[in-house]
Amino acid sequence: MGNLILVRHGKSEWNVQNIFTGWTDVDLAPEGIEEAKKAGEIIKSNDIDIDICFSSYLKRAIRTAWIILDTAEQMHVDTRYHWKLNERHYGDWQGKNKDEVLKEVGEKTYWGIRRGYATPPPPLTLEDKRHPLYDSNYKALDENLLPNTESLQITQLRAVNYFYDAIVPQLARNKTVLVSAHGNSLRALMAHLEQIKHTDLPNIEVPTGIPFMYEFDDTLKLLGKQKLKKRAVELI
Repeated sequence: MGNLILVRHGKSEWNVQNIFTGWTDVDLAPEGIEEAKKAGEIIKSNDIDIDICFSSYLKRAIRTAWIILDTAEQMHVDTRYHWKLNERHYGDWQGKNKDEVLKEVGEKTYWGIRRGYATPPPPLTLEDKRHPLYDSNYKALDENLLPNTESLQITQLRAVNYFYDAIVPQLARNKTVLVSAHGNSLRALMAHLEQIKHTDLPNIEVPTGIPFMYEFDDTLKLLGKQKLKKRAVELI
């Protein structure tokens, strides 16, 4: 079985501004670009050859993947994109400052939604222009698939579904797979891979721009996980 490398995109413009982003297509902040470059340097220093890359439909994850592959001198690697790797959809909270939402709804409701498992944020209406119905990136999708909000549970279902549909077949061919995605979609996938109970899932922290590598046996049993670090160059 192959190796799986998971990387959360570098800090986005809205990460820096402490704004709920979700499916809003916000680009990387300058520090996020640097984080992606460092992730690519880590891949390169460890002599890891990527066979295939997967990303969400959101540019902050896509650009992170491109920068990593560019920095690792592996721009030729095939990259595939899918909405099921998108960040959790934050409904009506998207575009709002996190501190202001906390003040508005109170700590119990705020943390119950943000770090809870089954409770979604307030949904968008079909008339709201923030709804993915109005985003041309999703024009080829059945509109019934497009969320107006999501719980972490729903995010986990779609991310894990895509993992088995598209990524596992590559791992079964002994490929090294890079996935560039988001805090919640990766948190949900990591919890599944590590068999972490959903009650403990909110405790999983996924830092931006840090590659984590998972190794599996031939039955997809997890053999090990490591946080990749830049390997020092040996001088001869």
